Amino acid sequence: MLLAICMSLRRMRPNHVNLNATRCLWHFHRQHLPHSIYGQHATYTLGARHYVQAPEARPVPDERSPPGLQQQQQQQQDNLQLNLFSNSVRPPTSKETTIRSQNKSKDFTSSSMSSDVQIPYPIDWIFPRLRTPSMLWYIASQFVITVVGVFSKIVLVFMNKTRVHNKERLIRAVTARPKGIPLVTVSNHHSCFDDPGLWGTMPAHVVCNTYRIRWSMAAHDICFTRKLHAMFFMFGKCIPVVRGSGVYQDAINLCIEKCALGDWVHVFPEGKVNMTKEELRLKWGVGRIIYESPQIPIILPMWHEGMDTVLPNVEPYKLQWGKKVTVNIGKPLDLNEFVQDLKDTRVPEPVARKLITDKIQDAFRDLRSETERLHGERA
Repeated sequence: MLLAICMSLRRMRPNHVNLNATRCLWHFHRQHLPHSIYGQHATYTLGARHYVQAPEARPVPDERSPPGLQQQQQQQQDNLQLNLFSNSVRPPTSKETTIRSQNKSKDFTSSSMSSDVQIPYPIDWIFPRLRTPSMLWYIASQFVITVVGVFSKIVLVFMNKTRVHNKERLIRAVTARPKGIPLVTVSNHHSCFDDPGLWGTMPAHVVCNTYRIRWSMAAHDICFTRKLHAMFFMFGKCIPVVRGSGVYQDAINLCIEKCALGDWVHVFPEGKVNMTKEELRLKWGVGRIIYESPQIPIILPMWHEGMDTVLPNVEPYKLQWGKKVTVNIGKPLDLNEFVQDLKDTRVPEPVARKLITDKIQDAFRDLRSETERLHGERA
């Protein structure tokens, strides 16, 4: 019997011992450490987990897409394995570390490429100019903003019948908000003329002033397809957004930076021109802008009706005369305590931006019904 035991110990490899030790540690963690419930899945915490801000300037798939969900699951598995190895008898070998890093990079590459986002014209050179504008940039921007502002006022005020409800709310938020407090306006998107057309209803000292007018995101595959077009929209304070690249892209990062400076940022959270006018689930980029802004911004929802009759979404895409447009400015959303509670309780960033976006979705729903009623009552 003693000879049999010695022979079995001789055949046992160190890897088997380490594997048994790892399994013992895992059972110990499951029995003695607290566990937290997220959704319907139980996850066991192997230590104090502090909230970490989302990584900057790194395009990743959105959590709602299958690639994003796969990447999150893979990351959770990697973190679990890393914690187990750190408490096991032996650290991972160099070969295991290399294999794990290769698998992680392979998963990230496959998930990033699965979106199939095509960029017809390079836009990397635009962001440095928007982050640190020069005096020459401001001069060119002032010219473009003035021309576009005057044109917008002619189309909305003189060519068509536009009525704005609660206009003073927008003017007060733009001109009289405390210094250093950013402004984030959100509105529906029914026509390609929504921006800059909406701002044609504002006073000239706002709509023709490059220091006061909004920063807005514009689709890279529509507005930034050529250098001349890119320069025009860049001087018009438009930020190229790559639709399909998720919330961790340069456009969202730049909006957060502009909020940190106390500027005005306008967002179309529907993410596209909603030609069918159905109730779309809002994109989470606006939630990330609000959540990660160093100073919680003033959030002002807006809704408009009839803008798609001024510039129809069908060919020949010509501006029309005598159309009825109704713009309704909602009440500012006070989310200061709500956002601060999310930060204090260390709610995961994807969950936090989803909850913030839901607040805007609810405000949109009420504002839409009110605006449709006001628009229908007009003769």
